[in-house]
Amino acid sequence: MMLAIEGLSVSYGGLAALRGVSVSVEEGQFVAIVGPNGAGKTTLFKAISGVVPAQAGGITYEGRDLLAIPPHERVHLGIAHVPEGRQVFAAMTVQENLEMGAYSPRGQRAWRQNIDRIFALFPVLAQRRSQLAGTLSGGEQQMVAIGRGIASSPRLLLLDEPSMGLAPAIADQIFERIAALHQEDGVTLILVEQRVAEALESCDYGYVLETGQVVLEGTHRQLTADDRVRRAYLGM
Repeated sequence: MMLAIEGLSVSYGGLAALRGVSVSVEEGQFVAIVGPNGAGKTTLFKAISGVVPAQAGGITYEGRDLLAIPPHERVHLGIAHVPEGRQVFAAMTVQENLEMGAYSPRGQRAWRQNIDRIFALFPVLAQRRSQLAGTLSGGEQQMVAIGRGIASSPRLLLLDEPSMGLAPAIADQIFERIAALHQEDGVTLILVEQRVAEALESCDYGYVLETGQVVLEGTHRQLTADDRVRRAYLGM
């Protein structure tokens, strides 16, 4: 098991954001975590990255106690977090943004092949490599954010709401590229997403999170066939 989260609880200012959440991810798997706004999806990623402390439970990554490892060292283990809202460095060029992702020894060693891969996935970034990231469209900024994650040579890529604020057609393009990254490169992915239908379409396994708890889990086929998922999220 690459990542095992067991009974994880996290609180903010006395409010429980996650309550006893357990999620497991095998190497090479594409796992989607879906649910409404405020369900605790982003908090889960913040706990994996070390941005918020865990109240209870544990996180194991490749057999190591992740909670015992300082947040800044977790990047060196091959965990890359693409945060919600893109968060590109607006005053830096596309190329400089991507270089920021490659500051770890892992990223530096594989810089050439990673940059080629990023430009193959997102050709528009190659055209705009010397353009300031702040002048790009929302979709292009999202491509930069994902590219920055790839530049770190991740073994595990955490994608937080990549479709947020994007027009449906652009979001579909982003989802296609994420699926290609999984299928062609074998990167282990965890996708957190409000767009449930799209997220479940390409994942191997999914979890439905509501009010800080896992209420359903299963394979892509099990979840898309579940009446509760179809009614609540797929509009069927």
